[in-house]
Amino acid sequence: MKYQLLTSKTLDKKTDCLVLGVWDRTGLDVPPEMLAPVVLEQCNSVIKSGDIKGKPGETLLIHAPAKAATPRILLVGLGDKNKFDAKAYRKVARATAQALSKTPAKTALVSLVQVTITNRDAAWATTQLVMEVGNALYRYDQTKSKKADKPALTSLVIAAAPDASRKAMNDAIDTGEAISLGMSVARELGNLPGNICTPSYLAERAIELGMRNKSIKTRILTEKQMEKLKMGSLLSVGHGSKEESRLIVMEYKGSRKAGSSPYCLVGKGITFDTGGISLKPGAGMDEMKFDMCGAASVMGTMTAIAKLGLPINVTAIIAAAENMPSSTATKPGDIVTSMSGKTIEILNTDAEGRLVLCDALTYAERFNPRTVIDIATLTGAAVATFGEVNTAMLSNNDALAQELFAMGQETLDTVWQLPLDDEYQSLLDSNFADIANIGGPKAGTITAACFLSRFTEKFQWAHLDIAGTAWLGGGQKGATGRPVPLLVEYLRKQKA
Repeated sequence: MKYQLLTSKTLDKKTDCLVLGVWDRTGLDVPPEMLAPVVLEQCNSVIKSGDIKGKPGETLLIHAPAKAATPRILLVGLGDKNKFDAKAYRKVARATAQALSKTPAKTALVSLVQVTITNRDAAWATTQLVMEVGNALYRYDQTKSKKADKPALTSLVIAAAPDASRKAMNDAIDTGEAISLGMSVARELGNLPGNICTPSYLAERAIELGMRNKSIKTRILTEKQMEKLKMGSLLSVGHGSKEESRLIVMEYKGSRKAGSSPYCLVGKGITFDTGGISLKPGAGMDEMKFDMCGAASVMGTMTAIAKLGLPINVTAIIAAAENMPSSTATKPGDIVTSMSGKTIEILNTDAEGRLVLCDALTYAERFNPRTVIDIATLTGAAVATFGEVNTAMLSNNDALAQELFAMGQETLDTVWQLPLDDEYQSLLDSNFADIANIGGPKAGTITAACFLSRFTEKFQWAHLDIAGTAWLGGGQKGATGRPVPLLVEYLRKQKA
């Protein structure tokens, strides 16, 4: 896709599709002088006829008059002018992107970023629009014998808001492109089946990412190397699989400041989760290929920040393993020793994500990180609590949690904080080890984070449980690419 900024005072430009916003009850959002008279007349006629009401996200594709500079016009409902906020705009941008992706138009001219949005500026609107267009153009077909038809759209021209800085608008386009690219990477990895996307496959993609970007250095730790580091917890998860576990380390160097400590991302990469000996029910188990979406989001985020060239250092660590039942699999009641030296009684082998993450978190200490954020599809309790709307967040640092919450509100890739009170820690007590890997039927998301907190005492840490937000089921089955927008925005705001 090619994105351009239009600073002209008229929309009477040659394009395959002109996109105009329509308010509920008040009609076109565009000033009349910006449109050719024949286009203005036809749009007003269609609106007056009631073919489009202006409801938020409503779309109507019409043929333009013969003398117009465009053959077609896409009218998009904006809703109530007095209630047009960020969420309403996202709905409009998403509907616009999806409608454009279904037309034969190769080029489009969009006026929507000129709309006034409560508590948002034109640069934010531009990033959202570009991101939604990129998401709408994504197609998964890697494992299909017949490849999906590619959308015709190849160029999007965005009419700039009159009072917006041209630099800010162009930067916003770049940001939207980078985020949508990162989300596409995360979605593609998440959507791949477990027989293709193995721990070794993830490692290969990370190596390729480093080869494409000189700012990223990738290292892969094998099982033998992890054994030398005494990562007994991580290694225990892959004991039942013929697929070897991997620890993937990517170091992005964007800062020229000597001794600049990195921000650290840690991703859960369980490429398929049967539950191990604590076998999951068969229904819906196919969706456990998405159990590596934390790792996928880290890969997507690293892709995006490399494209943006952020002037900071970021270290990404992915703990990749496959959780399978076999005669060599870890059993309930087994006790393993983590890299930190803490012993863990494994009461349930389906609580495996925290077992790989705890060693990855301990490994992160060697980088002297400024902050550490882990991203994991960790608990069904997070799905039960927040559904597909909010990502569950827990942290040992209130300032970090507040910043991530604010970034979530800004990007609409939202998170909600749960408590990490000491009173929950006793639920992880074990008679036979330093800690048990589950805390019983209550407060599952919190006790999972309590487990991880035992391995994060040396740095500022936040945990994002994306079990409810990383993928959709049913007819919309597929990875979402979340929380790439949140992570990119957080890192964009940091300093070297």
